[in-house]
Amino acid sequence: MRVLGIESSCDETGIAIYDDQQGILSHQLYSQVKLHADYGGVVPELASRDHVRKTLPLIQAALAESGCTAADIDGIAYTAGPGLVGALLVGATIGRSLALAWNKPAVAVHHMEGHLLAPMLEEHAPEFPFLALLVSGGHTLLVRVDGIGRYQILGESIDDAAGEAFDKTAKLLGLDYPGGALLSKMAESGTPGRFVFPRPMTDRPGLDFSFSGLKTFAANTIRAQGTDAQTKADIAHAFQCAVVDTLAIKCKRALKETGLKRLVMAGGVSANRQLRAQLAQMMTELGGEVFYPRPEYCTDNGAMIAYAGLQRLKAGHTVGLELSVQPRWSLDTLLPVA
Repeated sequence: MRVLGIESSCDETGIAIYDDQQGILSHQLYSQVKLHADYGGVVPELASRDHVRKTLPLIQAALAESGCTAADIDGIAYTAGPGLVGALLVGATIGRSLALAWNKPAVAVHHMEGHLLAPMLEEHAPEFPFLALLVSGGHTLLVRVDGIGRYQILGESIDDAAGEAFDKTAKLLGLDYPGGALLSKMAESGTPGRFVFPRPMTDRPGLDFSFSGLKTFAANTIRAQGTDAQTKADIAHAFQCAVVDTLAIKCKRALKETGLKRLVMAGGVSANRQLRAQLAQMMTELGGEVFYPRPEYCTDNGAMIAYAGLQRLKAGHTVGLELSVQPRWSLDTLLPVA
């Protein structure tokens, strides 16, 4: 089976063609970062309009790169949520229309299921069951995964997601949007131990997260300590250590509670080098193993949507002519794939 995947949930237009025998045949991605940089965040209406401009040309480029025509495509998968409603509607409308025109089945894919399954795109893929840490700009989730569609949410953020906290703190430090990666780069020259930030919600039972207070702690520290270059680097270092430690503590707690030995991490923040190194060390100490996708599949992309869509199309999960997107959509409501 060969599936065309369309991702348009936020500010990146991702198109990919995935073949269940040959793997990824084409991967096209357009980022709207420059478009939204002047506003310090994503402007939903501008995001939607840019998806309108970019989606069809990227589909044409993906077909050309893979040497495929419409006749070679067996199904179309598109992101139906969660995300920005206007952006989702662009991808869903184009995906469903192409399916109708080409007489192919279509499937609506959950954006976070795409991230969760992204490590399956790698040669060394995890086996079920495993614990998944999904960390992105919009979500922070700990999920027990017993199979595709067999998800149990163990913990989630009650306020800001980890990626959102990174970007907001970066903005406080005067970094351009999106600032998460820039903050991580700045943290490399920070002085360890000069500032110590709290590890929120780690001193109580449970697996939920909270990063809003950490952002406020950073803001207060910046106001009190000044903004010379070294101080900003030291604050960035302390903030990143606090987030990474918090994620690691919660993962370790979840692994002990579930008895699982495999940890998957995915989403934009999973590309963070300190997080990868710390979780890898933790899993070695626990006698387990950690899995994650390569950096280009950590952020939003069409390959993960094509892969997730292929699994559901194989199981007979398709959508009709009706068009429906879900800006809010809980991962644990998905149907299992037998």
